[in-house]
Amino acid sequence: METHTDVLLVTANVGSLFDNLGEIQSEWLQELYKTIHRYQPQFIALHFQEVGGKDYMVNMGHAEDFFWSIESNEEMKDYNRVCIYVDNQFQAEAGFTALGSMYFIHKTLNNIYQYDFNVKDFKAVSGQNRYVGSLDGVTTVEKEKFPKNFWPDFKWSRKGFMRTRWIIHNQGLDLVNVHLFHDASNLTACESSPSVYSANRRNALRYVINRSDSRYSPLPFFLFGDFNFRLDTLSLVQHLSTEADVQTVRKDSNEVEKIIWEEKDNDHQVLLHIEEKMFAYLHQAYFREDNVPSLLKYDKEVAAFHDVIREEDITFPRGKAENVYPYSEEHAKPTQYMNTRCPAWCDRVLMSHAAQESIHDRSDDGERGVVYNTVGPNVCMGDHKPVFLFFSLKTNDH
Repeated sequence: METHTDVLLVTANVGSLFDNLGEIQSEWLQELYKTIHRYQPQFIALHFQEVGGKDYMVNMGHAEDFFWSIESNEEMKDYNRVCIYVDNQFQAEAGFTALGSMYFIHKTLNNIYQYDFNVKDFKAVSGQNRYVGSLDGVTTVEKEKFPKNFWPDFKWSRKGFMRTRWIIHNQGLDLVNVHLFHDASNLTACESSPSVYSANRRNALRYVINRSDSRYSPLPFFLFGDFNFRLDTLSLVQHLSTEADVQTVRKDSNEVEKIIWEEKDNDHQVLLHIEEKMFAYLHQAYFREDNVPSLLKYDKEVAAFHDVIREEDITFPRGKAENVYPYSEEHAKPTQYMNTRCPAWCDRVLMSHAAQESIHDRSDDGERGVVYNTVGPNVCMGDHKPVFLFFSLKTNDH
């Protein structure tokens, strides 16, 4: 007999919550609880990146409070089994990823099992299971930091992935929390198409996918995290600056310091200004209005994985800020972008072909179907808006 289990997957880069302590967190959490309350899922997976923020050595102490505030909230009282994994051991630089994953199982959901990577078998999930630290020796999670040789020309950072394996009724799933490399310089990003950063991300993501397939019997998988995918910057800049004059400013070393495009008329107003950590476009509304189709043609990084990965359509509602990063961290400007990066869909929920086939589309029955959207579209959530996928998982109950 086919049964269905309502599942909510959420990914959130929470660095801003720790870098702006006390300013954002309360409303951020309320928006998360509203989403949970609206969809009433039986299984919740929360994947966090940049736990502790940029200044993690100072702020990591607040991480346990953050996770506890979610676990102990009234909205979560009917979730009687919890599994929490927080990699906060920043002193162990060789393995530190700053990833955190939380899994909540509703009291109405029976027959759920989690994989033990040590004994190589699934075990029934019970009680509250909290693991905070380096996670070395924790047998129900696989965590790995990407090795230095993945991007030898760039600073080694906290990027990596964390995997858990589940059986819900008889449906097996891999859930992978992932954080890929960012674009260190806007100037470098627009030198080639695809950029050198895009190539690094592609290699790392292929590594994550192959890592599971080669070591364990393959299961349908969901990858959700901060992929740091960017729009094809060179192609987009060429499109935005078609009717503009360009000026390149160099340092004494002849290294490019900034590139400025000025409108040919309109008093030579600056149309676009790019520096290493600046991307200022005159018509910022271009990235906010109902302009998804024209922007998606520059969103090319997922396409390299169409042989193994799918994604629900990005069709976020009109009138909301569709792109996910980098939002302003100012409380009063929840839908504006910072002029630091070209806005892009960094935070995603991706899935294997088999995982997509396990999703039951109830919209045919007149019920709500698959929902792929942002949490808190009109509230300041930090520089990343959390992204969620809600769906009904097809399971067989014997």
